[in-house]
Amino acid sequence: MKKEKIALPIKIFIGLGLGIILGLICMKGGAIDNIFNLEAGNAYNVLATYIKPIGDVFLNLLKFIVIPIVFLSIVCGIISLTDIKQVWSIGIKTICFYLVTTCIALIIGVTIASLFKNTFPILETSDLSYQAKEAKNIMQVIADFFPVNIVSPFLNSNMLQIIVISIFIGFAIILTGDKAKPFIEVIISANDVFIEIMDMIIRFSPIGVFCLISPVVASNGPEILGSLAKIIGIAYLSYLIHSILTYSTLAAVFAKISPIQFFKGVAPAAVLAFSTCSSVGTLPVSIKCTEALGAKKEIAAFTLPLGATINMDGTAIYQAVCTVFIAQCYGINLSIEQLATVVITATIASIGTAGVAGAGVVMLAMVLQAVGLPVEGIALVLGIDRIFDMGRTVVNITGDCACALSVSALEERNKN
Repeated sequence: MKKEKIALPIKIFIGLGLGIILGLICMKGGAIDNIFNLEAGNAYNVLATYIKPIGDVFLNLLKFIVIPIVFLSIVCGIISLTDIKQVWSIGIKTICFYLVTTCIALIIGVTIASLFKNTFPILETSDLSYQAKEAKNIMQVIADFFPVNIVSPFLNSNMLQIIVISIFIGFAIILTGDKAKPFIEVIISANDVFIEIMDMIIRFSPIGVFCLISPVVASNGPEILGSLAKIIGIAYLSYLIHSILTYSTLAAVFAKISPIQFFKGVAPAAVLAFSTCSSVGTLPVSIKCTEALGAKKEIAAFTLPLGATINMDGTAIYQAVCTVFIAQCYGINLSIEQLATVVITATIASIGTAGVAGAGVVMLAMVLQAVGLPVEGIALVLGIDRIFDMGRTVVNITGDCACALSVSALEERNKN
């Protein structure tokens, strides 16, 4: 993108800040309602009616561009690698990275939550009810990776199946050799076109972030200041510790990037993730951020879409904190064995619920059942799930970026 007087990341931060301010003054019973003597909630209704739809348009545009960008980028990435063995090498490193960091995230979440559990508010649980969705077993999840036709994954935005299709097409192009040259030219040309479209959409990020975040703040502000503030605070503390200790360390060790440089580089993607709560929707910006930090384009194009689908470090921390909190509300002290079960179950669940809508809640139900806690306890945190989701999405995409940089650096060393 052309250089501008004010850099796009700064514009996005300004949009976020202004959106938060507007949301706070438009809360039910907030400054706007009081100044103009309006009925509580009128200002929020204006935001929800006129501002939020603009944010939804921006989010829809991001979702629209993600599918072709993921498909074309992965195919182009595999073509540029020219070696199927290298693709497998990148894939194995990527999956191992995500599994290890998920375990670390859970250990951090369990530890922090356990340290502060006596400060948690004890909420009434007698009238709770929640119907848990049944999660698929791991073999069924693996079977679902493979599409029954080439059209439905694109129509249904099934990211895992699109990744599988991309890999097969990329491998086939390599194996076909010179005969595939006309097809390669079409793929590369289409990729260039959609990258230009992506650039146009990203330019609207500041407005999109502003319009998405202000209604969320206006809607949830009173709850943030309520009795569940400590739970949110513990979760966000765990998010922060994991990001600093794990991701910046891995980026420094493998990619030789300082923590300040790393966080500054991924900030635009993190801000967008915070406001959209969508790892997939943030992909276009994540790709640009990692490339600017030095990740190879073809590797970022492979690792980031995969991470946006299966990397759930932020969600894993959410499981740990919420499990300890729900246990406290029911007057149950989790043993060391049960806490270890939380770590193991949530790690497996992060694979088993990959790509599932509402995966965080499905995972939490699985974890609660594994340690013998009532699934109805989920109702205690469902009302503020959006607040948790904003932070855990930031953690997830930060982990994706750290993975892209680390794997890219490792592959570069292997060549040398």
